[in-house]
Amino acid sequence: MSRWSDENGGLDFGLLILRAMLAVAMGAHGLMQVFGLFGGAGMAHFGNLLRGYGFSHNIEFLTWLTGITEVAGGALLALGLLTPLAAAGLLGVAISAVRVKWAGGLFGSDGPGFELELTLAAMALALLLTGPGWYALDRHTAWRQKPLGFAVGGLFLSVCAAVAVGSLF
Repeated sequence: MSRWSDENGGLDFGLLILRAMLAVAMGAHGLMQVFGLFGGAGMAHFGNLLRGYGFSHNIEFLTWLTGITEVAGGALLALGLLTPLAAAGLLGVAISAVRVKWAGGLFGSDGPGFELELTLAAMALALLLTGPGWYALDRHTAWRQKPLGFAVGGLFLSVCAAVAVGSLF
């Protein structure tokens, strides 16, 4: 029997699309920022960008931390593997990005807007709350079958990571 015809309709297929889009967006962004792939400027430019957003300590470590989180989180989401951890990492990055762009307003009336980062954060949070869906390597795990407890833990981890980044860097 096809998963599409099950009682949940296209839910699992929709979660696959959500996972894939978030994985591509954040994973490619990490590859651009840190490794200069896909026409990205690389670490030096990303470090300067972070300085412009007010980060002043351990910039090189922060660029690596952000980039590796985006790349690893994107790869894990694409596979549907360790989904709560991957979604939590990407949510933490997105929360930090919203925080640094907050003064610009939602659509950038007073500087760079944070609408894209807010959308990416919502996507990551949605995956935390729902789990990865059937089309994932995680399909037989507790976090796919009962994701709410893992979602609360992942949300806590994300917020703590974003606060730590804002405080330490």
